[in-house]
Amino acid sequence: MESKRLFKKKTAAVAGIAVLCVALAGCSGGSGENAASTKPEQTGTGNPAATTVGNDETPLEVSIMTVLLSPTPAADDNPIKQAIEKATNSKLKIQWVSGNNYTDKLNVTLASGDIPELIFINDPFSTVFRNSVSEGAFWDIAPYIKDYPNLSGKIPSTAWELTKMQDGGNYGIPRPRPSEGDSFFVIRKDWLDNLGLEVPTTTDELYNVMKSFAEKDPDRNGKNDTIPFAAFVDPNGMGTLGQIENSFTGANGKWKLQDDKLVYTPLLPETRMSLEYLNRAYKEKLIPEDFASLKLTQVNDLFKSGKAGILTEKAGPVLTYYDQLKLVAPDFKHEDFYPVTSINGYNPKGPGFSGILAIPKKVPEEKMKRILKLVDTWMDDDVFAFQTYGFEGTHYTVKDGVKVTDTEKLIADNAPDFNQIVYVSDPYASSASPFFPPQLNELYKKIQDERAKTSVADISIGLYSPTAQKVLAELDKKVQDMKTKVILGREPISAWDSFAASLKSNADVIKMSEEMTEAYWARNGKK
Repeated sequence: MESKRLFKKKTAAVAGIAVLCVALAGCSGGSGENAASTKPEQTGTGNPAATTVGNDETPLEVSIMTVLLSPTPAADDNPIKQAIEKATNSKLKIQWVSGNNYTDKLNVTLASGDIPELIFINDPFSTVFRNSVSEGAFWDIAPYIKDYPNLSGKIPSTAWELTKMQDGGNYGIPRPRPSEGDSFFVIRKDWLDNLGLEVPTTTDELYNVMKSFAEKDPDRNGKNDTIPFAAFVDPNGMGTLGQIENSFTGANGKWKLQDDKLVYTPLLPETRMSLEYLNRAYKEKLIPEDFASLKLTQVNDLFKSGKAGILTEKAGPVLTYYDQLKLVAPDFKHEDFYPVTSINGYNPKGPGFSGILAIPKKVPEEKMKRILKLVDTWMDDDVFAFQTYGFEGTHYTVKDGVKVTDTEKLIADNAPDFNQIVYVSDPYASSASPFFPPQLNELYKKIQDERAKTSVADISIGLYSPTAQKVLAELDKKVQDMKTKVILGREPISAWDSFAASLKSNADVIKMSEEMTEAYWARNGKK
């Protein structure tokens, strides 16, 4: 009983973290962002000076710019910041920038040339950052990584590989994130059980589930008021409806490797099939009538309110939805927030990173090495524990050998904000959490392990095409405009056929495909 009370007491606060991550751009991993082992460490006590660096070097003063995902930044005398500084022998001058305008601030900073000594680059493949790299503004740290055990061992090799620039250099430290358990279909298992249905594994089975959710009163309220799949599109892409398209194409993103060539997915026949499927789903009211104008938060609210039966989400944010669903569905259990394993043998794999930490070339080499050492030391288990658990007696207590955290106090002391500088990724962080009941963690980890057998990565991440840099953004808007019109029935499927044919013969598309293929094989050591 005591463990249940402890769990209930912490649920609302943990959900608050997840809501914050969903609401603001730049946070990856939902509530799993703070997931870690609950076994007590020997450090992280109530004394911030408990961990020290055994050397007599002068503390490293380093200026940092990173994103802020909470309302108020950590003060300079923040106890968690001070503990990290003590442990890493450093003095951190942190410039926190709101996630609402981080990209704009970053671009202005890069253009000014007055760049902090460690800066978070939220999109390492943006034109602005690529140009800065080509102008020699940042250190290529690839030759140095082997000297730092945490940088080389705790950051996945795929993250280092995918963040390489076109010259093969690594111009920043990837912020690691779990690659498995990425956003995919989550389904109301209680609705399936009410209708005697199994978890779908193909697009045909998924369609049958959606149709049943629309017509057979899955919530048993006696009303025809359910929305099978809460989804949306945006002007630049398919949004959460993209998981249906990807389940047809088997590709994660806009490019698929076929016959040793990268093919722009709008040219695939399976994309056409997905549009016919979605047009039929729209006609039969299996997706929201206003899907083309909905925002992500509105889609999530449809699910939270009990109106929708399917959502695109990670398993980790379950607590964000659980409390609100219990209000409208008292019998709803955690396990009823059920992640689908795969559809047509497909589910998405994440890139294993979320942005990079870059060091400008104006920093002398010796100081650059000390900054690498700073980050490497920060990734030590006992140092990272400060922002994960805080201090015993203040942020957590130990009960039966397990740390029981006061999440509200951790948030009040800005502990999660330091994840936006240095983070150590639990491979199950997108699916599990120490705050979940044991049986839920067991279920979600089992599903993630099954998904890992068929997960597909976005192979285009980090590939450089000069033509794509010039034309792809505008081209994607035109593609999405036509897709939306076909789904809504404002254009017939024949209009898509004509459009796709024009793309296939478009000189920019041909050149872009050639450049992407060349970049892919250059990175993968073939051709």
